[in-house]
Amino acid sequence: MTRLRRSELSTPGSSEKMMEKAAAGDADFVFLDLEDACAPSEKVAARAKVVHALTTHDWGHKTRAVRVNNVETEWCYEDVITVAEQAGEHLDVIIIPKVKKAEDVRWVDTLLTQIERRLHRTHRISLEVLIEETEAMVNAEEIARSTPRLEALIFGPGDYSASQGVRSDAAGGVSKDYPGDVWHYARNKVVIAAKAAGIVAVDGPFGDFKDDEGYRRECTRANLLGFAGKWAIHPSQVPIANEVFSPTAREVERARKFMAAYAEAEARGLGAVAVDGVMIDAATARLWRNTLDRAELIGM
Repeated sequence: MTRLRRSELSTPGSSEKMMEKAAAGDADFVFLDLEDACAPSEKVAARAKVVHALTTHDWGHKTRAVRVNNVETEWCYEDVITVAEQAGEHLDVIIIPKVKKAEDVRWVDTLLTQIERRLHRTHRISLEVLIEETEAMVNAEEIARSTPRLEALIFGPGDYSASQGVRSDAAGGVSKDYPGDVWHYARNKVVIAAKAAGIVAVDGPFGDFKDDEGYRRECTRANLLGFAGKWAIHPSQVPIANEVFSPTAREVERARKFMAAYAEAEARGLGAVAVDGVMIDAATARLWRNTLDRAELIGM
């Protein structure tokens, strides 16, 4: 299933007020967080709050998701069982953090399959996983192909920084002591692994939600590499992500013009055609097709 993921808004599962606000916001995708946003003492109680929010708020056309605790913790299995059984058709995606290998994903997939069979569910809950450990980066291709239930890989720079031992002042992707983007290789590997497996890649959070310029810069870098969207840790970041990960009206207009000209050229037996000084052939047509696919998903 193709979903709009320009902005994935992180919302603490322990805060009823913030979940209500997220439901009314403009994010394409909202995930209610049982992991990092919940203190250990709040994790169990937060499950009921998350289920209540999913089943009572009007989420409009948003994708509704929950980030559970990672599979090595004491909370994960009950997180999955509780939200999958009690939220049911009101839950679209479960996000699994800190995966290290494909077996981590398949374990959650198996648990969900058992729940859906027992309850005779026709609504299938999908998965996203966070690539935020060095082991996961090494196994990214295997993880991306772990199960048909998986829809997206997410690059999580915060935990990944700790896992790799990246200096704290460089964790945001920029350092005066490093030429270029600290995360260029990691982002490329994640997006390539996702695309090769037929799924999408989403860029993870940018910590300083008051730095609009920095967030826009990281959105732009991720967009250029082929990511479908980026996490937002505050509602103020959502409009920026939605803008950056959307083609402009001019880009959509040009794409339609070029694709129409190329289709006409193909019908005449030609392999390429020049439009407004731009040569359109099979390779460039694929690029413009990507623009149109995203525009159609947005409704442009």
